[in-house]
Amino acid sequence: MEEVKETVEQEAVRQEQAAEPEAAKQEQAAEPEAAKQEPATEPEAPVETMADYAKELEDSFRKIKEGDILTGTVLSVNEEGVVLDLRYYAQGIIKAEDVSDAPGFSILRDVKAGDVMEASVVKVDDGQGNILLSRKAANQILAWDKLKTYLEEGTDLTVKISGVTNGGVIAYVEDIRGFIPASQLSLDYVEDVNPWLGKTVKARVITVDQAKRKLVLSSKVILREESVKERERKIAMVIPGSVLEGTVESLTPYGAFVSLGDGLSGLVHVSQISSKRVKSPADVLHVGDKVKTKVLKTNNGKISLSMKAVEENDETEKVEDFHFKSEGNATTSLGSLFANLKLDLK
Repeated sequence: MEEVKETVEQEAVRQEQAAEPEAAKQEQAAEPEAAKQEPATEPEAPVETMADYAKELEDSFRKIKEGDILTGTVLSVNEEGVVLDLRYYAQGIIKAEDVSDAPGFSILRDVKAGDVMEASVVKVDDGQGNILLSRKAANQILAWDKLKTYLEEGTDLTVKISGVTNGGVIAYVEDIRGFIPASQLSLDYVEDVNPWLGKTVKARVITVDQAKRKLVLSSKVILREESVKERERKIAMVIPGSVLEGTVESLTPYGAFVSLGDGLSGLVHVSQISSKRVKSPADVLHVGDKVKTKVLKTNNGKISLSMKAVEENDETEKVEDFHFKSEGNATTSLGSLFANLKLDLK
Protein backbone atom coordinates (compact mmCIF):
# COMPACT_ATOMS: atom_id res chain seq x y z
CA MET A 1 0.00 0.00 0.00
CA GLU A 2 2.85 2.38 0.76
CA GLU A 3 4.21 1.78 -2.73
CA VAL A 4 0.82 2.66 -4.23
CA LYS A 5 0.59 5.79 -2.05
CA GLU A 6 4.07 6.87 -3.11
CA THR A 7 3.23 6.32 -6.76
CA VAL A 8 0.07 8.48 -6.47
CA GLU A 9 1.96 11.28 -4.76
CA GLN A 10 4.69 11.23 -7.43
CA GLU A 11 2.07 11.37 -10.19
CA ALA A 12 0.43 14.38 -8.53
CA VAL A 13 3.76 16.20 -8.34
CA ARG A 14 4.43 15.53 -12.01
CA GLN A 15 1.00 16.93 -13.00
CA GLU A 16 1.55 20.01 -10.86
CA GLN A 17 4.95 20.63 -12.46
CA ALA A 18 3.45 20.21 -15.93
CA ALA A 19 0.70 22.69 -15.18
CA GLU A 20 3.08 25.45 -14.01
CA PRO A 21 4.50 26.34 -17.49
CA GLU A 22 0.98 26.47 -18.98
CA ALA A 23 -0.25 28.81 -16.23
CA ALA A 24 2.79 31.00 -16.76
CA LYS A 25 2.02 31.20 -20.49
CA GLN A 26 -1.60 32.19 -19.82
CA GLU A 27 -0.48 34.82 -17.32
CA GLN A 28 2.00 36.29 -19.83
CA ALA A 29 -0.67 36.34 -22.56
CA ALA A 30 -3.09 38.14 -20.25
CA GLU A 31 -0.61 40.89 -19.37
CA PRO A 32 -0.73 42.74 -22.76
CA GLU A 33 -4.53 42.59 -22.75
CA ALA A 34 -4.62 44.03 -19.26
CA ALA A 35 -2.19 46.70 -20.37
CA LYS A 36 -4.56 47.60 -23.18
CA GLN A 37 -7.50 47.93 -20.83
CA GLU A 38 -5.62 49.93 -18.25
CA PRO A 39 -6.65 53.60 -18.63
CA ALA A 40 -4.02 56.00 -19.87
CA THR A 41 -2.53 58.19 -17.24
CA GLU A 42 -4.03 61.71 -17.47
CA PRO A 43 -1.51 64.52 -17.97
CA GLU A 44 -0.87 66.47 -14.89
CA ALA A 45 -2.67 69.82 -14.68
CA PRO A 46 -0.34 72.80 -15.03
CA VAL A 47 0.64 74.26 -11.76
CA GLU A 48 -0.78 77.75 -11.34
CA THR A 49 1.48 80.36 -9.85
CA MET A 50 1.07 83.94 -8.70
CA ALA A 51 2.64 85.03 -11.98
CA ASP A 52 -0.43 83.75 -13.82
CA TYR A 53 -2.57 86.24 -11.91
CA ALA A 54 -0.14 89.13 -11.99
CA LYS A 55 -2.24 91.16 -14.44
CA GLU A 56 -5.47 90.55 -12.51
CA LEU A 57 -3.78 91.48 -9.27
CA GLU A 58 -2.27 94.60 -10.77
CA ASP A 59 -5.69 95.65 -12.15
CA SER A 60 -7.43 95.02 -8.84
CA PHE A 61 -5.04 97.25 -6.92
CA ARG A 62 -4.56 100.00 -9.50
CA LYS A 63 -5.19 103.53 -8.37
CA ILE A 64 -8.53 104.91 -9.57
CA LYS A 65 -9.50 108.55 -9.32
CA GLU A 66 -12.45 110.71 -10.27
CA GLY A 67 -12.58 111.53 -13.97
CA ASP A 68 -10.88 108.30 -15.06
CA ILE A 69 -12.56 106.43 -17.90
CA LEU A 70 -12.94 102.73 -17.14
CA THR A 71 -14.03 99.83 -19.30
CA GLY A 72 -16.25 97.17 -17.78
CA THR A 73 -18.54 94.27 -18.63
CA VAL A 74 -22.22 94.46 -17.72
CA LEU A 75 -23.01 91.97 -14.94
CA SER A 76 -26.65 92.94 -14.48
CA VAL A 77 -29.14 95.62 -15.46
CA ASN A 78 -32.44 96.80 -14.03
CA GLU A 79 -34.58 99.93 -14.05
CA GLU A 80 -32.33 101.60 -11.47
CA GLY A 81 -29.09 101.15 -13.35
CA VAL A 82 -26.24 98.93 -14.49
CA VAL A 83 -23.65 96.91 -12.55
CA LEU A 84 -20.23 96.56 -14.22
CA ASP A 85 -17.35 94.16 -13.66
CA LEU A 86 -14.27 96.39 -13.74
CA ARG A 87 -11.73 93.60 -12.95
CA TYR A 88 -11.23 95.51 -9.74
CA TYR A 89 -11.89 94.73 -6.09
CA ALA A 90 -14.96 96.97 -6.32
CA GLN A 91 -17.80 96.87 -8.83
CA GLY A 92 -18.96 99.79 -10.94
CA ILE A 93 -22.46 101.25 -10.71
CA ILE A 94 -24.09 103.42 -13.38
CA LYS A 95 -27.41 104.99 -12.41
CA ALA A 96 -30.12 104.75 -15.07
CA GLU A 97 -30.15 108.51 -15.64
CA ASP A 98 -26.39 108.45 -16.31
CA VAL A 99 -26.45 105.78 -19.02
CA SER A 100 -27.69 107.66 -22.11
CA ASP A 101 -29.50 110.80 -23.29
CA ALA A 102 -30.36 109.42 -26.72
CA PRO A 103 -34.07 109.81 -27.58
CA GLY A 104 -35.97 106.55 -27.33
CA PHE A 105 -33.24 104.88 -25.28
CA SER A 106 -34.45 102.08 -22.98
CA ILE A 107 -32.04 100.72 -20.40
CA LEU A 108 -33.85 97.38 -20.20
CA ARG A 109 -34.06 97.00 -23.98
CA ASP A 110 -30.74 98.48 -25.07
CA VAL A 111 -28.38 97.19 -22.36
CA LYS A 112 -27.69 93.47 -21.89
CA ALA A 113 -25.50 91.39 -19.60
CA GLY A 114 -22.16 90.86 -21.32
CA ASP A 115 -22.13 94.26 -23.05
CA VAL A 116 -18.87 96.18 -22.76
CA MET A 117 -19.20 99.79 -21.64
CA GLU A 118 -16.92 102.74 -21.05
CA ALA A 119 -17.81 105.07 -18.22
CA SER A 120 -16.27 107.94 -16.29
CA VAL A 121 -15.62 107.77 -12.54
CA VAL A 122 -17.95 110.11 -10.63
CA LYS A 123 -17.08 108.84 -7.12
CA VAL A 124 -14.47 106.31 -6.08
CA ASP A 125 -16.80 105.12 -3.31
CA ASP A 126 -20.56 105.54 -3.47
CA GLY A 127 -20.88 104.82 0.26
CA GLN A 128 -21.55 101.13 -0.29
CA GLY A 129 -18.12 100.12 -1.53
CA ASN A 130 -18.93 100.54 -5.23
CA ILE A 131 -17.44 102.90 -7.80
CA LEU A 132 -20.05 105.35 -9.07
CA LEU A 133 -19.77 105.86 -12.84
CA SER A 134 -21.39 107.85 -15.65
CA ARG A 135 -21.54 106.56 -19.19
CA LYS A 136 -22.92 109.91 -20.40
CA ALA A 137 -19.89 111.75 -19.02
CA ALA A 138 -17.54 109.30 -20.73
CA ASN A 139 -19.43 109.68 -24.00
CA GLN A 140 -18.95 113.42 -23.89
CA ILE A 141 -15.20 112.79 -23.85
CA LEU A 142 -14.88 109.75 -26.10
CA ALA A 143 -17.69 110.44 -28.56
CA TRP A 144 -16.07 113.51 -30.08
CA ASP A 145 -12.90 111.53 -30.77
CA LYS A 146 -14.99 108.87 -32.51
CA LEU A 147 -16.83 111.52 -34.50
CA LYS A 148 -13.53 113.00 -35.66
CA THR A 149 -12.47 109.53 -36.79
CA TYR A 150 -15.75 109.10 -38.66
CA LEU A 151 -15.09 112.43 -40.40
CA GLU A 152 -11.50 111.57 -41.33
CA GLU A 153 -12.36 108.09 -42.60
CA GLY A 154 -15.60 109.06 -44.34
CA THR A 155 -17.55 106.42 -42.44
CA ASP A 156 -21.11 105.74 -43.58
CA LEU A 157 -23.46 105.69 -40.59
CA THR A 158 -27.04 104.53 -40.18
CA VAL A 159 -28.99 107.02 -38.07
CA LYS A 160 -32.60 107.49 -37.07
CA ILE A 161 -34.18 110.91 -37.44
CA SER A 162 -35.54 111.76 -34.00
CA GLY A 163 -36.52 115.39 -34.44
CA VAL A 164 -37.23 118.11 -37.00
CA THR A 165 -36.43 121.82 -37.11
CA ASN A 166 -37.20 124.61 -39.54
CA GLY A 167 -34.01 124.02 -41.50
CA GLY A 168 -33.48 120.29 -41.20
CA VAL A 169 -33.66 117.23 -38.95
CA ILE A 170 -31.99 115.91 -35.79
CA ALA A 171 -30.17 112.57 -35.49
CA TYR A 172 -27.96 111.31 -32.65
CA VAL A 173 -24.54 109.73 -33.22
CA GLU A 174 -22.64 108.31 -30.23
CA ASP A 175 -25.27 110.06 -28.08
CA ILE A 176 -24.24 113.43 -29.55
CA ARG A 177 -26.96 115.55 -31.15
CA GLY A 178 -26.34 115.90 -34.87
CA PHE A 179 -28.00 118.12 -37.46
CA ILE A 180 -28.80 117.21 -41.06
CA PRO A 181 -29.74 120.32 -43.09
CA ALA A 182 -32.73 119.91 -45.40
CA SER A 183 -30.38 120.51 -48.33
CA GLN A 184 -28.34 117.47 -47.26
CA LEU A 185 -31.22 115.02 -46.90
CA SER A 186 -31.76 114.16 -50.56
CA LEU A 187 -30.55 114.77 -54.08
CA ASP A 188 -33.90 116.46 -54.67
CA TYR A 189 -35.10 119.67 -53.07
CA VAL A 190 -36.73 119.03 -49.68
CA GLU A 191 -39.32 121.63 -48.76
CA ASP A 192 -41.06 119.85 -45.87
CA VAL A 193 -38.89 117.84 -43.45
CA ASN A 194 -41.77 116.56 -41.29
CA PRO A 195 -42.29 113.36 -43.31
CA TRP A 196 -38.68 112.42 -42.50
CA LEU A 197 -39.37 112.11 -38.76
CA GLY A 198 -38.76 108.55 -37.56
CA LYS A 199 -37.04 107.45 -40.77
CA THR A 200 -33.68 105.68 -40.78
CA VAL A 201 -31.14 107.04 -43.26
CA LYS A 202 -27.51 106.62 -44.17
CA ALA A 203 -25.41 109.68 -43.39
CA ARG A 204 -21.82 110.81 -43.22
CA VAL A 205 -20.19 113.26 -40.81
CA ILE A 206 -19.19 116.48 -42.62
CA THR A 207 -18.56 118.87 -39.69
CA VAL A 208 -17.23 118.22 -36.18
CA ASP A 209 -16.63 121.13 -33.81
CA GLN A 210 -16.29 119.96 -30.21
CA ALA A 211 -15.74 123.46 -28.83
CA LYS A 212 -19.07 124.62 -30.26
CA ARG A 213 -20.66 121.18 -29.76
CA LYS A 214 -21.53 121.22 -33.45
CA LEU A 215 -22.08 118.02 -35.40
CA VAL A 216 -23.37 118.18 -38.99
CA LEU A 217 -24.28 115.15 -41.09
CA SER A 218 -25.13 114.63 -44.76
CA SER A 219 -27.07 111.94 -46.58
CA LYS A 220 -26.68 113.75 -49.88
CA VAL A 221 -22.95 113.02 -50.23
CA ILE A 222 -23.66 109.28 -50.02
CA LEU A 223 -26.61 109.49 -52.42
CA ARG A 224 -24.53 111.46 -54.91
CA GLU A 225 -21.79 108.83 -54.89
CA GLU A 226 -24.35 106.06 -55.30
CA SER A 227 -25.94 107.97 -58.18
CA VAL A 228 -22.60 108.28 -59.96
CA LYS A 229 -21.95 104.55 -59.56
CA GLU A 230 -25.42 103.73 -60.84
CA ARG A 231 -24.95 106.00 -63.85
CA GLU A 232 -21.61 104.36 -64.63
CA ARG A 233 -23.28 100.95 -64.40
CA LYS A 234 -26.01 102.00 -66.82
CA ILE A 235 -23.55 103.54 -69.26
CA ALA A 236 -21.56 100.30 -69.22
CA MET A 237 -24.72 98.53 -70.44
CA VAL A 238 -25.04 100.77 -73.51
CA ILE A 239 -23.63 98.94 -76.53
CA PRO A 240 -21.68 101.01 -79.08
CA GLY A 241 -23.37 100.63 -82.44
CA SER A 242 -26.88 100.56 -80.96
CA VAL A 243 -29.46 102.74 -82.64
CA LEU A 244 -31.58 104.45 -80.00
CA GLU A 245 -34.41 106.93 -79.98
CA GLY A 246 -34.27 109.84 -77.60
CA THR A 247 -35.54 113.32 -76.88
CA VAL A 248 -33.56 116.52 -77.33
CA GLU A 249 -33.32 118.00 -73.85
CA SER A 250 -30.96 120.94 -74.41
CA LEU A 251 -29.00 122.72 -77.12
CA THR A 252 -25.53 124.25 -76.95
CA PRO A 253 -23.33 125.90 -79.60
CA TYR A 254 -21.32 122.66 -79.86
CA GLY A 255 -24.12 120.13 -79.99
CA ALA A 256 -27.36 118.70 -78.63
CA PHE A 257 -27.94 116.63 -75.50
CA VAL A 258 -30.38 113.80 -76.06
CA SER A 259 -32.19 112.09 -73.21
CA LEU A 260 -32.22 108.30 -73.49
CA GLY A 261 -34.43 107.77 -70.46
CA ASP A 262 -34.01 107.20 -66.71
CA GLY A 263 -31.48 109.95 -66.24
CA LEU A 264 -29.14 108.95 -69.05
CA SER A 265 -28.31 111.34 -71.86
CA GLY A 266 -25.73 111.55 -74.59
CA LEU A 267 -24.18 114.29 -76.67
CA VAL A 268 -24.68 114.64 -80.39
CA HIS A 269 -21.80 116.86 -81.47
CA VAL A 270 -22.68 119.52 -84.01
CA SER A 271 -20.57 117.66 -86.57
CA GLN A 272 -22.69 114.51 -86.00
CA ILE A 273 -26.13 116.10 -86.39
CA SER A 274 -26.37 115.80 -90.16
CA SER A 275 -24.38 114.85 -93.22
CA LYS A 276 -25.09 118.41 -94.35
CA ARG A 277 -23.12 121.23 -92.83
CA VAL A 278 -24.79 122.60 -89.69
CA LYS A 279 -23.64 125.93 -88.29
CA SER A 280 -25.73 125.80 -85.11
CA PRO A 281 -27.71 122.90 -83.60
CA ALA A 282 -30.59 125.32 -83.06
CA ASP A 283 -30.89 125.70 -86.84
CA VAL A 284 -32.17 122.13 -87.22
CA LEU A 285 -33.20 120.94 -83.76
CA HIS A 286 -35.55 122.06 -81.02
CA VAL A 287 -35.88 120.97 -77.38
CA GLY A 288 -38.43 118.17 -77.24
CA ASP A 289 -37.70 116.79 -80.73
CA LYS A 290 -37.68 113.00 -81.02
CA VAL A 291 -34.52 111.81 -82.79
CA LYS A 292 -32.84 108.55 -83.69
CA THR A 293 -29.17 108.29 -82.81
CA LYS A 294 -26.38 105.77 -83.08
CA VAL A 295 -24.08 105.16 -80.11
CA LEU A 296 -20.53 105.93 -81.21
CA LYS A 297 -18.73 105.26 -77.93
CA THR A 298 -19.06 105.29 -74.16
CA ASN A 299 -16.13 106.36 -72.02
CA ASN A 300 -15.32 108.58 -69.03
CA GLY A 301 -18.98 108.46 -67.99
CA LYS A 302 -20.13 110.00 -71.29
CA ILE A 303 -22.15 108.74 -74.22
CA SER A 304 -21.30 110.00 -77.69
CA LEU A 305 -24.17 109.87 -80.19
CA SER A 306 -24.54 110.48 -83.90
CA MET A 307 -27.62 111.37 -85.94
CA LYS A 308 -25.51 111.56 -89.09
CA ALA A 309 -24.54 107.87 -88.83
CA VAL A 310 -28.21 106.89 -88.77
CA GLU A 311 -28.92 109.13 -91.75
CA GLU A 312 -25.98 107.78 -93.76
CA ASN A 313 -26.95 104.17 -93.10
CA ASP A 314 -30.56 104.90 -94.02
CA GLU A 315 -31.91 103.56 -90.73
CA THR A 316 -35.62 103.43 -91.53
CA GLU A 317 -36.78 100.76 -89.12
CA LYS A 318 -38.65 101.86 -86.04
CA VAL A 319 -36.47 101.97 -82.95
CA GLU A 320 -37.90 101.64 -79.43
CA ASP A 321 -37.11 104.13 -76.71
CA PHE A 322 -34.23 103.09 -74.50
CA HIS A 323 -35.41 102.57 -70.88
CA PHE A 324 -33.59 101.49 -67.74
CA LYS A 325 -36.46 101.86 -65.30
CA SER A 326 -37.37 98.92 -63.08
CA GLU A 327 -39.44 98.15 -60.01
CA GLY A 328 -38.03 99.20 -56.63
CA ASN A 329 -34.26 99.08 -56.37
CA ALA A 330 -33.88 96.18 -58.78
CA THR A 331 -32.08 96.81 -62.04
CA THR A 332 -33.10 95.86 -65.55
CA SER A 333 -31.27 92.83 -66.90
CA LEU A 334 -29.06 93.24 -69.93
CA GLY A 335 -31.17 90.80 -71.95
CA SER A 336 -34.47 92.56 -71.35
CA LEU A 337 -32.79 95.92 -71.76
CA PHE A 338 -31.90 95.31 -75.38
CA ALA A 339 -34.66 92.87 -76.35
CA ASN A 340 -36.43 95.43 -78.53
CA LEU A 341 -33.43 97.36 -79.82
CA LYS A 342 -32.41 97.41 -83.46
CA LEU A 343 -28.65 97.19 -83.68
CA ASP A 344 -26.55 98.60 -86.46
CA LEU A 345 -23.04 97.24 -86.07
CA LYS A 346 -21.77 98.30 -89.47
